[in-house]
Amino acid sequence: MPQLDTSTWLTVILSMFLTLLIIFQLKISKHNFHYTPELTTTKTPKQNNPWEMTWTKIYLPLSLPQ
Repeated sequence: MPQLDTSTWLTVILSMFLTLLIIFQLKISKHNFHYTPELTTTKTPKQNNPWEMTWTKIYLPLSLPQ
């Protein structure tokens, strides 16, 4: 049974990493990045709830007769 020749593995692995690095750098360089990002404020719509419209004795205990 012949033995596996592993003498070229280091060269293959290093060249693969170098190729992947070059491809990655080329893909990244084609993107347009925003240099000054600005915050956008989002407004939540106000929901009208029936319990916010009127005050009752439960919500305002100081209005009870003394």
